[in-house]
Amino acid sequence: MKPTDRDLLTSSHWGTYRVDVEDNRVTALRDFEEDTDPSPIGHGIVDVLEGPTRIRTPMVRKSWLEGGPGTAGEKRGEEDFIAVTWEQANRLVANELNRVRDNYGNQAIYAGSYGWASAGRFHHAQSQLKRFLNCIGGFTSSKNTYSFAAAEVVVPHVLGTFRGFLDTATSWESIASDCTLFVAFGGVPLKNGQISQGGTGAHVQRAGISAAQDAGVRFVNISPLRSDLMAAVGAEWLAPRPSTDAALMLGLAHTLLSEGLHDQAFLGRYTVGFERFTSYLNGAEDGIPKTADWAADICALHADTIRDLARRMAKNRTMISVGWALTRQDHGEQPFWAAITLAAMLGQIGLPGTGIGFGYSAMNNVGLNRRQLDYASFPQGDNPVQDFIPVARVTSLLENSGGRFDYDGKSYAYPDTRLVWWAGGNPFHHHQDLNRMRRAWAKPDTIIANEWCWNALAKHSDIVLPCTTPLERSDIAMSPKDPYLVAMDQAIRPVGQARDDHQIFCGIAAEMGVHDAFTEGRSAEEWQRWIWDVSRQRVSQHGVGLPDWDSFQKDGWFKVTPPDKPTIMMEEFRADPDVNPLGTPSGRIEIFSETIANFGYDDCPGHAVWLDPLEWLGCAGPDQLHMISNQPRNKLHSQLDHGPVSRADRPQGVELVTMHPEDAAARDLSVGQIVRIHNERGACLAEINISDDIRPGVIQISTGAWYDPDGNTCRRGNPNTLTPDKGTSALAQGPIAHSCLVKVSSA
Repeated sequence: MKPTDRDLLTSSHWGTYRVDVEDNRVTALRDFEEDTDPSPIGHGIVDVLEGPTRIRTPMVRKSWLEGGPGTAGEKRGEEDFIAVTWEQANRLVANELNRVRDNYGNQAIYAGSYGWASAGRFHHAQSQLKRFLNCIGGFTSSKNTYSFAAAEVVVPHVLGTFRGFLDTATSWESIASDCTLFVAFGGVPLKNGQISQGGTGAHVQRAGISAAQDAGVRFVNISPLRSDLMAAVGAEWLAPRPSTDAALMLGLAHTLLSEGLHDQAFLGRYTVGFERFTSYLNGAEDGIPKTADWAADICALHADTIRDLARRMAKNRTMISVGWALTRQDHGEQPFWAAITLAAMLGQIGLPGTGIGFGYSAMNNVGLNRRQLDYASFPQGDNPVQDFIPVARVTSLLENSGGRFDYDGKSYAYPDTRLVWWAGGNPFHHHQDLNRMRRAWAKPDTIIANEWCWNALAKHSDIVLPCTTPLERSDIAMSPKDPYLVAMDQAIRPVGQARDDHQIFCGIAAEMGVHDAFTEGRSAEEWQRWIWDVSRQRVSQHGVGLPDWDSFQKDGWFKVTPPDKPTIMMEEFRADPDVNPLGTPSGRIEIFSETIANFGYDDCPGHAVWLDPLEWLGCAGPDQLHMISNQPRNKLHSQLDHGPVSRADRPQGVELVTMHPEDAAARDLSVGQIVRIHNERGACLAEINISDDIRPGVIQISTGAWYDPDGNTCRRGNPNTLTPDKGTSALAQGPIAHSCLVKVSSA
């Protein structure tokens, strides 16, 4: 339905916008009037909808089209493409799927397809892809996320769930009312809080932090980057060596223990295994007490600074926030486990405004006071294939057919992967050691991508199916993580021959005889009405009334009222742990986990520990620096890197790298100079920015530049040419991008 009596609306992960259109062209996006702190990122789509990077017709790589599957995979990323019709593309894809299924089985199809794509509830690319593949027998899948894989696996062993506590983080209102000291490991980066998965109505992180400051909350920013907490807060800045957060937390814990500042009553009632942990903390296992002095040597902080912080944390009503980035380092399970242990020792978990939170401002929804609602989504169906990989083991999958990997207490085999299908994401952004991945990427017989622009994924595929953007289709922004529900209008007709993902799979499904199973006889609009009607029924059981479909379309948006009182994480558990036990074997916080201990992993024992990272300043050579590759402020991951908002931040066409003045002077480098960042894995070009708001010995370069290799060097500045591709541990196998040493020299 195209409304005639209201402005067009669209929603995205980074905001909601009004859409101006003339002659089937989007001329501008206007910020949603409900959003007092809108993000500029979404505006970047306007100039690239019909730009030179747009894919307008199905395309097939020349060698693959002429020679068939498996031909010249090493030419992916370099070779020309040939335009074909949709009828040809549907037939090529259907025939290839049948060949792979018949000869190798459905487990030979990998469709982890990690990505964000549209905020729409129906046109969710991964759901469309996975439903289609389940209709033809299934596929090898992936588990967990690049964002916080290590926490996704370890925290359920400690607290019974991880995602459940992401969705019930203590709200900013409660923090402003009842917290006095906010200790942020990894900071509270507002740039990350611009986005929220599934659609953002109004941004709350800046207002939440400001309200807390106005109420007298004092902030401590523990990060190599001063900018990880907004300057207006006037936060105390502690800048330990990167990848040493677990050691710092252990030093804080030892101070609490040795000075009798821990809450023994809380530990006795709400936790198990504290005695096993204290044995380690006091050095009974290795002869090394984990004192503040011990931690100071590792973190390169003053021991008195650590002791003073521990005492203040015990004295105040303290909230501990651990940024998601802390999991993306070698042994990334340990900082989250250590932080939970530290919060338990303080005894404030489950109280208003205090305890622990996982990543305030990592997304807009963390700390957003909202109702917990279960909306319907496009059903993916059941996957008959049991094979999977941890999400960050893509390269290992392609390299090691039949090889083994450990994960969460069990051993699994990598299947023989013949076909890779990606829809709604870009592995050449998310993954580490991209040059190694590119070599492995040459091995499958066929790679298919649903894409709308010529990014690295499209260029490194065999069959490219051009998909629409959210502005070229109708949908619903209906995220349980945000109170705003938005009718996403089709603003313009699809560019060229682009089709939405549902249309793409309908065409291939018809070719393979599963069209009825895929659609269940519903059109795209009928599916959206179904999602809305089922959601209305579900939420009505919680006392929430949504308007009918026609009223929603007429008005364009609806806001669910917030709960009557601020959210307090683990409040019910605190009130009565017997009636409201956690989902752990003991029902309590497992400071020591017998389950994990019994796995026998050297790199993840039964309680929080310090383990030397693969790469960190403690083992750096005289010329090496520690590289932090964090989230960009001008795009979501790599989305819209080619748009004007992103381009405006890199006038010389490469990403900026921030370096401390001492490090720049030692290398005779100056502001604006193009440099080469390099190590044994690869290199990338970047433009120098010099600032004393970064710790000496550390450089910072944002992720998201489209991978553009010249040999082993990315010409646009993608830092994942440098990051190591190794699992956090045998427990979670998460990514460790932040444990990375590099050298910087003049280009």
